[in-house]
Amino acid sequence: MAGIRWPPPLGLMMMTLLCCWLMVSGIPTTLEGPFEPVTVPLDTSFRGNAVDLPDSDPRVKRTVTGWMPEQVMVSLSDEHSSVWISWITGEYQIGYKIKPLDPRRVASVVQYGEEKSSLRREARGHSLIYSQLYPFEGLQNYTSGIIHHVRLTGLRPNTRYYYRCGDPSRRSMTEIYDFKTMPASDPRSYPGRIAIVGDLGLTYNMTSTISHMESNKPDLVLVVGDLTYANLYLTDGTGADCYSCAFPQSPIHETYQPRWDYWGRFMQHLASKVPMMVVEGNHELEEQHGNRTFQSYSARFAFPSQESGSSSTFYYSFNAGGIHFLMLGAYIDYNKTSDQYKWLEKDLAKVDREVTPWLVAAWHPPWYSTYKAHYREAECMRVAMEELLYKNSVDVVFNGHVHAYERSNRVYNYSLDPCGPVHIVVGDGGNREKMAIPHADDPNKCPDPLSTPDAYMGGFCAFNFTSGPAAGKFCWDRQPDYSAFRETSFGHGIFEVKNETHALWTWHRNQDMYNAVGDQIYIVREPEKCPIRPKVSYQTHTS
Repeated sequence: MAGIRWPPPLGLMMMTLLCCWLMVSGIPTTLEGPFEPVTVPLDTSFRGNAVDLPDSDPRVKRTVTGWMPEQVMVSLSDEHSSVWISWITGEYQIGYKIKPLDPRRVASVVQYGEEKSSLRREARGHSLIYSQLYPFEGLQNYTSGIIHHVRLTGLRPNTRYYYRCGDPSRRSMTEIYDFKTMPASDPRSYPGRIAIVGDLGLTYNMTSTISHMESNKPDLVLVVGDLTYANLYLTDGTGADCYSCAFPQSPIHETYQPRWDYWGRFMQHLASKVPMMVVEGNHELEEQHGNRTFQSYSARFAFPSQESGSSSTFYYSFNAGGIHFLMLGAYIDYNKTSDQYKWLEKDLAKVDREVTPWLVAAWHPPWYSTYKAHYREAECMRVAMEELLYKNSVDVVFNGHVHAYERSNRVYNYSLDPCGPVHIVVGDGGNREKMAIPHADDPNKCPDPLSTPDAYMGGFCAFNFTSGPAAGKFCWDRQPDYSAFRETSFGHGIFEVKNETHALWTWHRNQDMYNAVGDQIYIVREPEKCPIRPKVSYQTHTS
């Protein structure tokens, strides 16, 4: 069925047969919803406390010498015809007296081709370093190795390319890696499997998440924020599960930047062959001297920002076959007068649903999560942006932040709506912070509204509900109708678009066998029922 586009009237007959097959397969579809809310009881044998990999673990140690590249990664540009290759050369420095490396000392070169034995094409890019500096005595400063980003262009769709990167003049080229380009933007072409994961860190549970994810052979990986959790450490390498609890006297929220290098080394075996796209989370904030933030996140990854018309690493878009992805920033201005909002309006206006029928959005903090942790924390972002996404018929939203799994019914403005997106929270990647267990609707677990806004995001928009079963209250007294399924477990998800209207979503738990399913549903688009709407005035239910 994948990649099939049937002409009418054959299309109608085949879609009818498809729906019949789905009913026989036993996998539910959103057409059968909304579903009665389900909460899977907490498995008390589940290892919810995660432990970080130490710097002595061979998977995070530096194994190259001199100017040989490490932390090699592939990421996408805005279309199939281009990708980015990134890597690091040279050693980072950490201490009280550091001297940044000169990026001009090493070239940024990628040799590539469609045959492993003939890498005849060559591309050159740019390089940079970043530093994490603290204006307080006793705190160690950090400066990175040389970070390289090279864009390959003129690539064919659905094609395997072989490459090596480095500086040939220094005889410091990597072994040969390979990657496969995305399908062309077309309603009949889709990547096979897209892995969605969030809030990873670098723990033993995270290694289980990555192992399970790799067993599903993804063609693309989306990480929806909170990558390394380097900010759970002091600059001397002392870490804790709760930074504010362990280090309340710290003059600034410190980080231990080598954890970024450890993470890049661990991820290289996957990221060097499968494109990986990331968006910032709160743990990437990493404040330093001069009130600078998000320096490591913005420097270490290549983003198709310029290609997609964005001026920021916080938000951008790209196509993967017949899917248009919106990667949005929750930790940069998102109000209707902001650059991000104006960019989003322009980007959505350019989307042709005849070419890319599926519209998928991702950012870090969820709008629809029923756990006590981070409950309604991103309410101001929802108030600012939800109408725009709704009137453009966004199909699915992926988030992290809450360390659990949850899938919504189709919802808009806290009301069940057959044309609203399905919101999926996958902040269960395995980091060392505690799992989210209590729900806001559990007895005596509803948080104080004044405690819910994120200090960095700012604003207060989470008022009591004004209608529905929770009218006059800040929390429901039962699992909300818009919450279809929730469970506290580590895991990851796989998103498989089958054709213009059907996509299979599967959530896998770490504690299960590799082919086991924790949650599964076909998400079905109904473009005739839910067309793109003209702009209308927005009135929140202050839900």
